[in-house]
Amino acid sequence: MTRLRAIIAAVALAAVAGVIVWWMARPRRGSEAANDVAAATFVGSAACSPCHAEERRLWQGSHHARSMQPATAATVLGDFGGTHLEYAGVVSTFFRDRDRFMVRTDGPDGTLHDYEVRYTFGVFPLQQVLIALPGGRLQALGIAWDSRPKERGGQRWFHLYPGEHVTHDDGLHWTRWSQNWNLQCAECHSTDLRKNYDAATRSYRTTWSEIDVGCEACHGPGSAHLAWARRAAGGAARGGASRRLAIALDERRDVRWSVDPRSGRPVRSAPRRTDTEIQLCARCHSRRGVISEDYRFGRPLLDTHVPALLAAGLYHDDGQIEAEDYEVGSFAQSRMAHAGVTCSDCHDPHGGGVRSPGNGVCLRCHEARRYDTPGHHFHAAGSKGASCIACHMPPRTYMVVDERRDHSLRIPQPDLSVTLGTPNACSGCHAGRSAAWAAARVRSWIGADPAGYQGFAAALHAARTGAVDAEARLVALLRDTDQPAIARATAAADLARWLSPASIGALTDALRDADPLVRMGALEALEPATPADRRSLVAPLLADSVRALRILAADALAGLPAGALSPAERAAFERAAAEYVAVQTLNADQPGPLVNLGNFDAARGDTARAEQLYRSAIELDPDWVPAYANLADLLRQAGHDPEGEQVLRAGLARQPRVGSLHYSLGLLQVRERRMTEALRSLRRAAQLSPDDMRFAYVYAVALHDAGRTREALAVIDAALERLPGDRPLQQLRAQAMATWRQR
Repeated sequence: MTRLRAIIAAVALAAVAGVIVWWMARPRRGSEAANDVAAATFVGSAACSPCHAEERRLWQGSHHARSMQPATAATVLGDFGGTHLEYAGVVSTFFRDRDRFMVRTDGPDGTLHDYEVRYTFGVFPLQQVLIALPGGRLQALGIAWDSRPKERGGQRWFHLYPGEHVTHDDGLHWTRWSQNWNLQCAECHSTDLRKNYDAATRSYRTTWSEIDVGCEACHGPGSAHLAWARRAAGGAARGGASRRLAIALDERRDVRWSVDPRSGRPVRSAPRRTDTEIQLCARCHSRRGVISEDYRFGRPLLDTHVPALLAAGLYHDDGQIEAEDYEVGSFAQSRMAHAGVTCSDCHDPHGGGVRSPGNGVCLRCHEARRYDTPGHHFHAAGSKGASCIACHMPPRTYMVVDERRDHSLRIPQPDLSVTLGTPNACSGCHAGRSAAWAAARVRSWIGADPAGYQGFAAALHAARTGAVDAEARLVALLRDTDQPAIARATAAADLARWLSPASIGALTDALRDADPLVRMGALEALEPATPADRRSLVAPLLADSVRALRILAADALAGLPAGALSPAERAAFERAAAEYVAVQTLNADQPGPLVNLGNFDAARGDTARAEQLYRSAIELDPDWVPAYANLADLLRQAGHDPEGEQVLRAGLARQPRVGSLHYSLGLLQVRERRMTEALRSLRRAAQLSPDDMRFAYVYAVALHDAGRTREALAVIDAALERLPGDRPLQQLRAQAMATWRQR
């Protein structure tokens, strides 16, 4: 796993994704106002009500206002009248104990216990409940209440992992860290949250200023603004920059949308110069990992969060959502974002809903006579197919009942479904029809295959399938500044498998890109580069203006000898290294950051500390595979392979179907010349992880060395059939054809 993806994977269940452009406009406040804002404190939403009654009225009852609430008769939606749900052999019971809402269910030991529901979490279309466990933990129960109307299948308890048989020893069980509110959910459901994790005691003292998402969650601490308002109410002059909150959400102020008579498209009256609002929303409405709790309203998101790119498993090849992306990662791909649209152009920021019902929200900017007509959508007026969102924002369902719409606002392209296997909105409605039928139908309507704004599907598909032209396509995408930055950043990151003079040149330029997201993707790609290349290319980013890039640069350079950097670079490295350690320490309630810290210490020569951290990660989560593999490799370097084998076998006892552990064990057995066992382990690794070409490569070499050349060639050919553009395998096959057959 690459460094960037390891950071994101550490908080994989939290909302995580990229946004388009991350730079900020020049400050509009003087130094005195900036000092006022820096010293501001949180005062609570109630303090805002006297002057902002209409905003408060819209906010009350919204999903934000009910994002988290104490469990009371007024907030609990589920049936606690002795109802039961059976799942994975466990019968859970929901009942009342006077004023307390109780659940009898399986605890961390697998036996039934009675637990009190402390808080409700969310409200529609489902409501989860939070249960307190020792150490200040709040855990999200794996059983949720379906709050939809009964006629839509709701008003029932259901399990969030219906087909996975999650029991107490599973990483997805409600008592495990993956379901922990403090680290996975809290930041986005409460205001001014501080996790306050103590690694020494493995406990939390989590605090917040408001239990729900209040005014200051978006507008920042309000004490300075409140003081200004009180002065003004008392007759003081109503001027001065100190009237501002920590962040000015005024990108739509005095802006109008009109229709360009030549193109028929909406045009903003003035270009959007900043993306402050989108970044603010992205703090929660994106897939991202937290790297600092020192969130500064108005600063780039990458100062405190690492957004996910368009990685396989999260997004389809064309950028459509696959896993839940929480909106901004897909919106960042859209033509609308490129044209200057912000979240609040479509959504009321206080109530949370769209500004007009049905097609009305789109017709605020798009002409009805041009777009709300069968001549555009080719469906009967008033039908499902005449709905803008049916075609341009197709839904996917998460958490069993939660329908989320793709916010990339793309033109349906069933022709890509035929060639690349991506989904399309047409087949989503016409389930009985093939993608080829849909593509032919669209072609008959418009006379050609539709071409959307997002032009990166072929490049990402080539990368994921290991096509022979993958590098060329990725380089072209990376250099195409008309494409969304999140797609260009993904292309940069994917070039890690195809480093060559051509790709290194493109990545060198990308490291100087104006968009930090592109710079971040380029940094990830350089992980397998030579130390000399990393030193020359990455060192300047140790002083980058964005924290996420500084810490990734520090990680990339951790293994260089002290003399490899100039005195100025060494000083910058030490500062960035301190930030890197702080990031991992903040997230030390998860095994991934503990392994990251271990890797960092190992690269810097502190092997004793690294071993301690790997073992701590295993204690925290006995199923965290990288901890076993890295600990065994550390023991190998110290000449302790027998102990390393014990570690790997302990990991395999927990995770017998993980290819990387079999691979590490096979390499160990090769070193000890136990070739029969090694071939068995390497074969198993290749079988379990057929897309990891390293495993096929090493297994083929081992087969050849054992005199089984014909089998080795078969392994190479099978792997190249899966990923035909893999260069090491191509070179190995060429070598095999040239020399192996001579033996």
